[in-house]
Amino acid sequence: MFTLTPLTLTTDKIRLVPLSIEHLEDYYQAGKNPALWRWVPVNPCSNIAQTKAWLKQVITDMEQGQQLAFMIFDINSNSFVGSTRLFNANTIDGAIEIGHTFISVNFQRSQVNTHAKYLLLKHAFEQLKVARVEFRTHQQNSQSRQAIARIGATFEGILRKNRLLADRSYRNTALFSIINDEWPELKRQFKHSKGVQ
Repeated sequence: MFTLTPLTLTTDKIRLVPLSIEHLEDYYQAGKNPALWRWVPVNPCSNIAQTKAWLKQVITDMEQGQQLAFMIFDINSNSFVGSTRLFNANTIDGAIEIGHTFISVNFQRSQVNTHAKYLLLKHAFEQLKVARVEFRTHQQNSQSRQAIARIGATFEGILRKNRLLADRSYRNTALFSIINDEWPELKRQFKHSKGVQ
């Protein structure tokens, strides 16, 4: 059993801060490029009102202990560059999902995603003591699938017609995971080959 309690996580490159309505404008500006939301059911940054409603719902879920949502800040520029979260907690079986991640266009293919995933994995395995972390993305989202594979997650297969999208079509979902037995070696790789400090 574990509980999701808001906290701040940092490396030498990024800072993950619990999501707050205070950062509404930053969230909207970083996420307003429609290309960021091509593969998800809802674009939370289609307009500022939609972003505000989205953030309020996420904050409510956080207050109820259902998820941990973070704002990602680049330390060097002290700028908001995206968001990520831990959610779909299964406290009985010791599993959780990392996702709802977006990174602003200017910071994609930088170290931001690697550092964010490291911090969430470290928290999940070392503080929450989970046995399993899952990652899910659209079957056709090759950029996301490659990013998940690069951090060391194992591809487990395709969940067919897994999610109903806004246009009433179904999404096939690519499922990946990392288990606690793999974490010590992956942590070493994050530090030595990926430069996470």
